Amino acid sequence: MTDHELLLAISDMMDVKLKSELQPVKNELKEMKTDIREIKEDVRNLKTDVRIMQVDVENMKEDIRVLQTDVEDMKEEIQVLQTDVKGMKEDIHVLQTDVKGMKEDIHVLQTDVKGMKEDIHVLQTDVKGMKEDIHVLQTDVKGMKEDIQILQTNVKDMRADIRFMQADIRVLQTEVHNLKLCQENIILPRLNTIEACYTDTYRRYACYTDRIEAVFEDVRVLKLVAADHSERLQKLA
Repeated sequence: MTDHELLLAISDMMDVKLKSELQPVKNELKEMKTDIREIKEDVRNLKTDVRIMQVDVENMKEDIRVLQTDVEDMKEEIQVLQTDVKGMKEDIHVLQTDVKGMKEDIHVLQTDVKGMKEDIHVLQTDVKGMKEDIHVLQTDVKGMKEDIQILQTNVKDMRADIRFMQADIRVLQTEVHNLKLCQENIILPRLNTIEACYTDTYRRYACYTDRIEAVFEDVRVLKLVAADHSERLQKLA
């Protein structure tokens, strides 16, 4: 075996040994990278969910503002209706006064007054129907208020969920920070130690190279001397 082949064999042995020692570390680093990628993906998904919930909350706020505007408009319309009804009542009262005077002054117009009374009755029926409509509107407004309260409760629950998610994100950030510290304080020093051992071993083998060549030379000389002596003994025989 030549010196070069011997060095190659020693180098192969060292490579196999170093690979067997480095493989568990590589596997751990690979697993840690995979875990960190999964954590990053989860954080991105959480951020996306929070943005979606924020958009939903803004939309609900806008719907509530629209509801409030509609309620204000309905209140104004109801006030206008109440004013109209009040004016109608005053007109009816005037009509009643006029009818009473007309009954006292003209007996002939009694038939017309009777028709006017029927018209007034119709007006009273219409007013009653309007009151019922207003009552229905009030019931609807009450139901809308209850719906708004439910929406407010749901928004409150969503805010609590967001706070929980923020706490989870902070925990994930702490875990990632701990992983970085582990890499800096444990894994990298171990890799440096392995590298130092490999370099030191290589230097020791390099220092013995000259001695190995001298040994091979001595062996070659001994072979020559032994061959010469053997030849001489054969001649003497």
